[in-house]
Amino acid sequence: MKKYIYLFAVSGLFALGSCSDDFLENEPYTELVTENFYSTPKDAFQGLVAVYDILQREGYGNTLLTSEIASDNCFGGYGIADGQGDLEWDRFLFVTDKDMNATAWKTGYQGIYRANILLENLNKVNWGTDTALKTKYEAEARFLRAHFHFQLARMFGDIVALDHTLKTAEYYSPRSSAEETYKLIASDLKFAADNLGTENYSQTGNANYGRITKWAAEAYIARAFLFYTGYYKKADLAGVVSKAQAVTYINDAVNNSGHGLVADYAKLWLAASFGQFAGEDNTEMVFAVRFNGSGKGDWNLHEGNRFQVLIAPRGGNIGPYGTGWGGATVNKKLVDAYGTGDTRKAASFIDFAGEGLSFDPVAREQRQYTGYAWKKYCPVTNEHGTGNFQIDNVQDYAVIRFADVLLMAAELNLDTNLAFAQTCLDRVRDRAYKDTTHRVQATKANIMEERRLELALEGLRYFDLLRQGVDVAKAAIDNTGAGTTFNVTFRTETLGWFPLPQSQILLSNGAMTQNPGW
Repeated sequence: MKKYIYLFAVSGLFALGSCSDDFLENEPYTELVTENFYSTPKDAFQGLVAVYDILQREGYGNTLLTSEIASDNCFGGYGIADGQGDLEWDRFLFVTDKDMNATAWKTGYQGIYRANILLENLNKVNWGTDTALKTKYEAEARFLRAHFHFQLARMFGDIVALDHTLKTAEYYSPRSSAEETYKLIASDLKFAADNLGTENYSQTGNANYGRITKWAAEAYIARAFLFYTGYYKKADLAGVVSKAQAVTYINDAVNNSGHGLVADYAKLWLAASFGQFAGEDNTEMVFAVRFNGSGKGDWNLHEGNRFQVLIAPRGGNIGPYGTGWGGATVNKKLVDAYGTGDTRKAASFIDFAGEGLSFDPVAREQRQYTGYAWKKYCPVTNEHGTGNFQIDNVQDYAVIRFADVLLMAAELNLDTNLAFAQTCLDRVRDRAYKDTTHRVQATKANIMEERRLELALEGLRYFDLLRQGVDVAKAAIDNTGAGTTFNVTFRTETLGWFPLPQSQILLSNGAMTQNPGW
């Protein structure tokens, strides 16, 4: 029986980001304007900026924080008087807010819609002799369309795969099979990897920093391949990318991208770098979402980083760390997993007692206090300058770091090039310990544990568990013995998927059913 979903989030949501006031004043937003707008390469660029603009919607209710809370890395946290939604993400409940995942749903389909609008209008642009520019814009837009589809598919399982904007008659569209969705994702990523040039934008002061590159597309192919083949137990990526091709792509990113590891792990994170921050345009950033403080307190804009305040220490500045809402408190089990001498531990987490910080959880009304908070992405005092500390933080979000590329290469090369897999793993371990004496054998188990430590609090852990199987996820996530405040039970009947927003089910007049277990 087909499942149906009403896509209210994608109708009427297109608005050009970073457009000129002149454009806004000359023509109102209508479907006719969308049809008439695209005539010059400048128009196409503005449309592309509009697609990129959706990336900055990462904040409360979106994939990064939601998945970290659901994983074994974090609890719900926030304040004792705050809503229960964060506890329910943590405990796999679905009681107080039946639309708890509506933001992630809406954000994903906004991005897909804007990408499709641009792609459908590229042929209307007068490119002159610069057809290579058209191909570049198409490649970037298709990468972004794949990214938004992938974000949705990892959270919700079967979604609606859209390679075009919906017509009115298609508003009640069937949920696509996983194979169909990932076929579109793989095709888009492959087009991007095969058609983008060899530029590397992670150079100091590069004006294109943050734009999609060939290397980001190759790395993303590996990420999608590993999740799809792992979770769905398939041999290839939806018939589009074989294992051998995935290996070729990721090895190319390792060997030829020009990306590398920043020598000191702590320098990747503003709050951990003690004035020696490597900068956001450092060589390790393969794909990052850029933020800045230009919003200047305007809640209608999304220029600043809005998730940083959510995980910052609750109740006021403390030491060098800026204030926030105390969300996603860090599980002590994660902190204890780091070996002696691993520099990533101190760089990743605020240890209130260990750093001599007088944090009174009762006075600060901190819920689920563990003694640890995020240092990665934590704002530092006055980082937002003259903006609003809630919405104008500026640190970029690293979607793909070169360390992740190395670990994916290690995993994908295990069966065919063990020596290369070992070298990739060694590079990550050597950086973490600043020596060569802490190396471990390149095995699947060791690589997955290394991903846990290297990429903690970067929005990957939950999905890394899930692709190993719901039984593996349950063994890691279940938490007992620390009092009822911290009890967590992963429910395998959900198959690891998050509940769909109830509003979608209601709008479908019953044609759509909820994900299993919810």
